[in-house]
Amino acid sequence: MSLPILMTVDDDPAVSRSVARDLRRRYGQDYRVIRADSGTDALDALRELKLRGDTVAAILADYRMPQMDGITFLEQAMDLFPHARRALLTAYADTDAAIQAINVVDVDHYLLKPWDPPEEKLYPVVDALVETWCAAGDRPVEETKIIGHRWSSPSYRVREFLARNAVPYRWYSVDEPEAARLLEAAGATAGDIPVLITPDGAVLKNPDEHGIADAVGLSTRPAAEFYDLVVIGGGPAGLGAAVYGASEGLRTVLVERQATGGQAGQSSRIENYLGFPDGVSGAQLTDRARRQAQKFGAEVLTARDVVALEARGSARVIRFGDGSEIAAHSVVLASGVSYRALEADGVAELTGRGVFYGSASTEAPECAGEHVYIVGGANSAGQAAVFFSRHAREVTLLVRGPSLQASMSHYLIEQLDAIENVHVRTRTTVVRADGDDHLERLTLCDQETGETETVETGHLFVFIGAAPRTEWLGDGIARDGHGFVRTGPDLVVEGRRPPGWPLDRDPHYLESSIPGVFVAGDVRAQSVKRVASAVGEGAMAVTLVHRYLEQQ
Repeated sequence: MSLPILMTVDDDPAVSRSVARDLRRRYGQDYRVIRADSGTDALDALRELKLRGDTVAAILADYRMPQMDGITFLEQAMDLFPHARRALLTAYADTDAAIQAINVVDVDHYLLKPWDPPEEKLYPVVDALVETWCAAGDRPVEETKIIGHRWSSPSYRVREFLARNAVPYRWYSVDEPEAARLLEAAGATAGDIPVLITPDGAVLKNPDEHGIADAVGLSTRPAAEFYDLVVIGGGPAGLGAAVYGASEGLRTVLVERQATGGQAGQSSRIENYLGFPDGVSGAQLTDRARRQAQKFGAEVLTARDVVALEARGSARVIRFGDGSEIAAHSVVLASGVSYRALEADGVAELTGRGVFYGSASTEAPECAGEHVYIVGGANSAGQAAVFFSRHAREVTLLVRGPSLQASMSHYLIEQLDAIENVHVRTRTTVVRADGDDHLERLTLCDQETGETETVETGHLFVFIGAAPRTEWLGDGIARDGHGFVRTGPDLVVEGRRPPGWPLDRDPHYLESSIPGVFVAGDVRAQSVKRVASAVGEGAMAVTLVHRYLEQQ
């Protein structure tokens, strides 16, 4: 087979030759480097490569080119090689414009010209591009098949679970002829949907998430009964704890109820995370963190619901919903938060059938030409508005408060202001959702005047509040009035340690009211609700785990 290709596109011949030379010097043994002097020539070359069955690993395109700029070229190149990784070459003066343009198309990096020395400024970026491409590749993959109904909540649940766990699948609507043929071959009927068919031919009818995870090869069973560290929750805090725990020699297992990434994993683009100046999608960040944790030897269990946590002597015991248990010397509780339910008539009945919590990226293609409504005023809602603006005809952000300034980052507010098809309605709430088999209408209320208005829409995405979902912890773990877990100094009241505290010391900073159980991220009382702080707390928790173990 021919070598995969690295392509560079620049209208300046000297720059084009220079970048091609530097790429060949480092990657020439494993990749074929080709260059083009314009976007048009590059597209012609890509079409020929496609016809010949070649693969393209990465494309570096100049941002400012005559006739066709780098963004326009990369958008068209993605249609030919959607798995190829993409980077923009830009002059320093165009940096702001390039970063803004990156929000239009999913570009992985940008590079400043000149890039001397390449060992510091070019190769690390290209290394990241080819590493990401190698993880996914541009090769045919065996796909899981799903037969379901467009407006079926269980069908949506299966699709979302597979998408968030990066499992490739092909969707068949139950009214398609091919779906009927697949159902017949599977010995199933339309009443069994959703029906999942694995690449090896196994058939699952209306499966639960644990059954899906087993069928598609996700790890659901622990390899041992006892660990040094159990991490509960696979968001940024949990992934951070797993990476640092495993890398520092602790036998570590991470347990996630649905999919790694948490709320951050559903973000279309995170732009204020250190080290990613052009932003990174939550899915990309999650995938890298998960692979990093597994590289150091951490186990990752998916679709396992933890229902109890208790201390038995020096062991900390985790009980799963099926009654099985694992134990460890220590625990990091990083279960994060969930979006609060939208309290409006009709919303519960239409959830998964036009009403969705989180960005629900699987729904993006269905929003083409539609008017999409988003409820929420924090960063997650703003990121979703930017994302859906590329697919929908119009996006309206509904905000209960008087403005976005108190709850959304400044950079995101500026982005929303610059997007023509995004509108923000403040002091507005949803009071009713209506539709037959799916969402068709919303009733909105102006909080200042009390007047209501009915609008036509098939898509409502909800990003409101934060519910910690910590009821399962019982009375052993101290929590505040909202359910967030109290730690460290918050547990010491007027010099008194928490009731039942057995040790002759105060709780460590991130330690809960059970010694050896540490808390990181959004589930912790008074935490900063940011990805960077969650990762930092995950790392800090591991440091405190070591201190705890040394004192045992």
